[in-house]
Amino acid sequence: MIPITVLVMLLVGWCLIYLADTILKTATSIKHSYENWLASNGLMLSPFHVRWQTGLFNRLFAKWGRWNPKFLYYWFTMGMVFGIMAMFGSIILLFKTLMQTLSQMMYENPDGSHEQVLQVVVPGVNLPVSQMAYFFVAILISGVIHEIGHGVAAIREQVRFNGFGMFIFIIYPGAFVDLFTTHLQLISPVQQLRIFCAGVWHNFILGLAALVSLLVLPLFLLPFYYTGAGALITEVIEDSPASGPRGLFVGDLVTQLEDCRVLSVEDWHSCMKEIIYRPQTGYCVNEATLQWVQAPNRAFKRLDGTMECCNNNSLTDICFTYSNNLDSHLYACLPARRAIESSGICRSNTDCQKDFVPELCLIPSLENQTRLIRVKHQPQMDMLFVGYPLHLQYAVSITNFVPRHGFLHFDLPVVMETFCKYVISLSGALAVINAVPCFALDGQWILSSFLEATFSSLIVEKQNRELLGFFILLGGSILLASNVALGLWMVTAR
Repeated sequence: MIPITVLVMLLVGWCLIYLADTILKTATSIKHSYENWLASNGLMLSPFHVRWQTGLFNRLFAKWGRWNPKFLYYWFTMGMVFGIMAMFGSIILLFKTLMQTLSQMMYENPDGSHEQVLQVVVPGVNLPVSQMAYFFVAILISGVIHEIGHGVAAIREQVRFNGFGMFIFIIYPGAFVDLFTTHLQLISPVQQLRIFCAGVWHNFILGLAALVSLLVLPLFLLPFYYTGAGALITEVIEDSPASGPRGLFVGDLVTQLEDCRVLSVEDWHSCMKEIIYRPQTGYCVNEATLQWVQAPNRAFKRLDGTMECCNNNSLTDICFTYSNNLDSHLYACLPARRAIESSGICRSNTDCQKDFVPELCLIPSLENQTRLIRVKHQPQMDMLFVGYPLHLQYAVSITNFVPRHGFLHFDLPVVMETFCKYVISLSGALAVINAVPCFALDGQWILSSFLEATFSSLIVEKQNRELLGFFILLGGSILLASNVALGLWMVTAR
């Protein structure tokens, strides 16, 4: 969560900006000069909103818009086709997301949220404070590329370009272009579609470029980092279950969880998921080891129905259940590390009948949903973790990239990888949301131009086409608003 002090400072900061703006605009002695200063610098202030517009980049946009007209024609024509497809696809995607959200609300299924393509992001709630910089930089870049698409397409279609600008709304950055509206209205609907679809198209291309960069990142960093050897620990949360003298350390390379090999971050998460949903594994222990226990321990039931046989309050001893030829329900309290440190994994005694060594399969008798997990992490000795697997999974930060040289930092590949993922997510989301036929979004103008280009012969009266567009926009707006409202409720209220 975002600290309350940060929220208070943000609110006070905006209030001071608005108060200062109001005072300067009402002071008769400096009102005129202040308003001239704002106008000359392209600044506009309103509650929780600062907007800046400039003509400094007009020549650059003009150069881009007149570069290779034939290529730009095909480029923005492809963008037009993609934008129209995205408009219909966004409706399907939003409807599917709404159904998934309602299903989670009705059946209290929190795991289903991971299957959703679109999710509402609230900084400090489901967006970690430590990753806000990635979020805001990625959303700003996505917004700038989006508006560059509109601006270049407009110049390509001979629409006057007035300027480029940026804004901050509360804490969210964004960008915009100012086009001459009269010129937009005079060009054909197909030309309008090329302009209106250009932003969505450029967001798609940006997301695609970020995806390609993410895929080739291991190859790009190959001279400095290698992958496929395990999951490298880059951070261990202090006082977490993974910390401590026998725990995990920054720089350790995790290669195995129980009998599940770990060669990458994806393996780490899949192995954890497998451990969570399958029964606790056992360990092949030599029968001679059981001689430490002179007689099978007396066991008693815990409140959850599981069995406990250790009553010495030791932090190193664990109750194991096993069977032999005479009894199928025996229990032994053994020092965990000494008993299983070099033992093989088993499910039953049959798995331990190897090399003619008399061994039994001992299975830890733990409380419900807790697990004993043996973690192999070079260069340290195996870590034995007892607890909920998710607590271990989220107690560390890991990466696929292992430095080839000691002077290289662990964080560089992580920063590049994380940034690419944020650009993919946010640029893609911006493309989907802007394609929705909704009031005040690109989808409104895409729909209007699409109806004019395709339905003018079927629906002759322009007023009827506008009425059809209004009802479609109304439906799209309700669909988007429902997703946002229910998404916010799922993130903040549950």
